[in-house]
Parts: sequence; structure tokens; C-alpha cells
Amino acid sequence: MVKNVNNVYSSIREIKRYALEENVPIMQDETMDFITDYIVKKNVRKILEVGTAIGYSAIMMALSSPLVNIVSIEKDKDRYMKAVKNIKKLGLEKRITLIFNDALDINLKDKYDLIIIDAAKSKNRDFFLQFENNLEINGAIITDNLNFHGFVKKDVSEISSRNIRGLVKKIKAYIDFLENNVKYKTKFYEIGDGISVTERRL
Repeated sequence: MVKNVNNVYSSIREIKRYALEENVPIMQDETMDFITDYIVKKNVRKILEVGTAIGYSAIMMALSSPLVNIVSIEKDKDRYMKAVKNIKKLGLEKRITLIFNDALDINLKDKYDLIIIDAAKSKNRDFFLQFENNLEINGAIITDNLNFHGFVKKDVSEISSRNIRGLVKKIKAYIDFLENNVKYKTKFYEIGDGISVTERRL
């Protein structure tokens, strides 16, 4: 385990600097603060994260409470290996379990208090449906990047890139899916790049 606060801060700064230099997307500070506050307020214990990247968000969530345990899934080998190193450096490998695989190829049996969807934006709905049965009754699913750098707020016809148009259409369809889902209630927040918090209707 990292022995002092200065070492923790130094390691976090190093991870963020690497992400910036290597163009690896990690959670914005505002989003990360919202999620770590949510973990503490809701007494979250078990988290499933879809999209590890280099381990930044999993590390921050683990540091928010010594009682938190996380399973995080990543399909990119280079990012997965970097996440393994970062998590080990911070001594969190006993509380963060990494899975190297495509999330849509995984069937998990455990239940989680919180599920984070932060992977391929075009597959948000697929990830939601894949893991909704792993959500505890009073748990929540948080999805990140629903504004997608402001593109989702635009009319699709205004977007010149065909790839981005297609992606934006899928994100908008996912937002509609959340808004009209009779089994769940969703709140949307203009935090970071836009997030949603989805809970079951009890």
C-alpha cells in the first residue's frame, strides 16, 4: 500500500499526466468528485466499472472509501496492462479486480451497489442491458460522457463528421432509452461531459 498522502498525490498526478500525453480519456475532475461523493453518501461497497482505461477512475473510487471493492473491465490490452501497473503501484490490487475482455462477452453473477458505464459510447445501451441484472435493488447505474464534448446538444445535421454523427445518434437513442424506461428513473446532470444516474423504480 502507498505509505503516505504525498505518494498518493504524486501517483495520481503521474497517471493524469500520462493520460494527457498519450491521449487516453479519463474522467473529468468534476465527474470524479461527483462519483466519489456519491460512493460515500450512499455507502457504496461493491462497484462494477465498464471501461478501465489506465485505472484512474477505479483508483479514485477505491481511495474514496477503504470499504469499496471494484471489478473493472477493459478490452484494450495496452491500457489494461498500464492499469495493472498503476493499481499495483498504489497497493490497491486486493480491492480492484481487473478483467481483460470485451464487457459484452462477460457474464457476472455478483450484485453491485454501483455500476459505472464509461466505455464505447455507441454501446451504452448494450452495456446497460448486459449488466442491469447485476444491479442491487437499491443500486444505481452511472453513465459518463452523455454530452460527448457538446456534440449531443447540436442538431445532427450540423455535424460534419459522418462517424461522429453516427455516434451522437446512438448516444441520443440511449438517452431516450433511459428517459422512457418504465423500470428505471434517471436524473441527468450537467457535470463534466454530462452524466446520468439511473435507479430502479421501487
